[in-house]
Amino acid sequence: MQITLRLITLAFLLFTIQLNAQNKKNFEPLDVFQLEYTGDPQISPDGHWILYLRTGFDIMKDASARNLWLLSSDGSVHRKLTSSQENERQGRWSPSGDRIAFVSGSEHGNEVYVYWLASGVLAKLTQLENGPSSISWSPDGTSIAFTMKVNATAPVIAKMPAKPKDAKWATPARITDRLKHEADGSGYIKPGFTHVFTIPSEGGTPRQLTDGEFNHNGALSWAPNGTEIYFSSNRNENWEYEFRNSEVYSVNTKTGAIKTLTNRTGPDYAPMISPNGKHIAYMGYEDKVQAYQVRSLQLMDSNGENKRTVSENLDRDVDNVVWASDSEGLYFKYNDLGLTKIAYINVNGKVTDIVENVGGTTLGRPYASGSFSVSKNGRIAYTLSRSDRPADVAIVEKGGKETILSRVNEDLINYRNMGEVEEIWYTSSIDQRDIQGWVVYPPNHQKGTMVPLLVENHGGPILNYGDHFSAEIQLYAAAGYAVFYPNPRGSTSYGEEFGNLLFNNYPGEDYNDVMDGVDALIKLGIADPSKLFVTGGSAGGIMTAWIIGKNKRFKAAVVAKPVMNWISKTLTADNYYGYADSRYPGQPWENFQNYWKFSPISLVGNVETPTMVLVGLNDLRTPPSEAKQLYHALKLRKIETVLVELPDASHGIAARPSNLISKVAHTIAWFEKYK
Repeated sequence: MQITLRLITLAFLLFTIQLNAQNKKNFEPLDVFQLEYTGDPQISPDGHWILYLRTGFDIMKDASARNLWLLSSDGSVHRKLTSSQENERQGRWSPSGDRIAFVSGSEHGNEVYVYWLASGVLAKLTQLENGPSSISWSPDGTSIAFTMKVNATAPVIAKMPAKPKDAKWATPARITDRLKHEADGSGYIKPGFTHVFTIPSEGGTPRQLTDGEFNHNGALSWAPNGTEIYFSSNRNENWEYEFRNSEVYSVNTKTGAIKTLTNRTGPDYAPMISPNGKHIAYMGYEDKVQAYQVRSLQLMDSNGENKRTVSENLDRDVDNVVWASDSEGLYFKYNDLGLTKIAYINVNGKVTDIVENVGGTTLGRPYASGSFSVSKNGRIAYTLSRSDRPADVAIVEKGGKETILSRVNEDLINYRNMGEVEEIWYTSSIDQRDIQGWVVYPPNHQKGTMVPLLVENHGGPILNYGDHFSAEIQLYAAAGYAVFYPNPRGSTSYGEEFGNLLFNNYPGEDYNDVMDGVDALIKLGIADPSKLFVTGGSAGGIMTAWIIGKNKRFKAAVVAKPVMNWISKTLTADNYYGYADSRYPGQPWENFQNYWKFSPISLVGNVETPTMVLVGLNDLRTPPSEAKQLYHALKLRKIETVLVELPDASHGIAARPSNLISKVAHTIAWFEKYK
């Protein structure tokens, strides 16, 4: 009888598993609104609590909603920090762990709030001119430092006559004389300069510590005795045109006296003083004026002496640096071969990896991302990346195994068939380098069966994709495509030499790296050579436009937010000042032929591929005029084409979920037409 019951139970379990599998659906467009992800995990000083930012989406407002949540390190407590429905960010523990400071919206804008953990009391500390950033507690918990923009007056050239009473005249002229006067995603930048402030942690009047017509941005680090705050800025006379340069400074919290601690050409930033007050860690490099340089970890004495590079033997970008409590080493984050890792480095430069699964905080496409924090006892809270879902909070200790504490998407992902992600390596036909990429298969794909291939080229181009969740790519896979996303030369996480191969050579052999990957997938029997499709956004749009100008192998293409003409792009984008010499030698009028040679519009006479061109109408990074150049040229040549313009979308199209869905839907519809 016992054996019979066990067999019945086993049969029932197998039936339940099969039924659940049959009831699962593929990932769907409206599922995007149901996704949530965790970010900015801040572990308490004693390691018992994790404060993190939880981001979801409001389907009625078509916008993200960000709130702070509290999680115990054993997972037994998991709750929202406050009852507020306003967006919250930058949650930071007080040194004793009894309070949390954070920034939240209010009817008057963003303000600094403090939450008392024991009582649950919440207090608004500020009523500021503009929103605060980079909040940081003083070591004794009595003050909070932050940065804030102080408004300035725009230049006036002409005096207008007074308008008649109740007259409705046009909006007054907007005048600017600044090098950087607009930014993608936010538009016109109002005049003003960002400065460092402090405010008593129990409320009071903010006190401005820095002055002058300079911007003081980025992280703030208090000296252990509270007398100095360390920050980065460029306070040189020619700062506006030295946009790649920044130095490390200190400001006295009593007198406002400022000391310059670094002095070299290049970015030195994100200073963090050691717990014993003897050393300052910061990131930066000596600018060699090239397409890509590795950001190294630097150390100096607290007075600015004995500067040295600690991560000299690590040919990777260093980020998110945190001192160990004994001041003998630092924790940091870095990208390596498409993985994002947390590691420990001692002051002599020895690196020990801790985890290699950080990320999951970019929903649209599988870019490197993520963050972490460290308690006094060395416990680490971080955003854990998995290929089938966005980030969750995990904890780990050096030498241990991570524990996942949050599971914010279980109610959705457990009932969806997600595309399986597989890493591939292949050989470049140009110089026999090893090139890395990933393939996402359609759900329930039968290995050995050829399927249509969709190539997704990443942006940047000095960025990297990895084995991370991507809503866009999962939607493509659910539509029946194998999705290939490579990291061709110029991608980060493979060292400085590899990333700098695009210097004065972009697009270049990165095109061959992409096509070699396509050929490898055909050879492996994955991709149907008669059903090849290609897309990409930003630098990925450049590559897509370059590909269809170089060959006719693809059935259809979607070129999203591209640069078509480096001459016009370089003089119209929000970051127009940043390309000369580091991308191509000289300004466009000094090196016209070179800028033109690398412009995809120079190849438009070769294009025969049916091409959709897609762009956000508020894009200031790759302006709509770039997309229109491709669309207009193809129309004049009578090549099948269509222009898709997304109103109110900036370069970050996926910032609004409906725009992400629209981008994917239009891409799939275009490809299905030619499939």
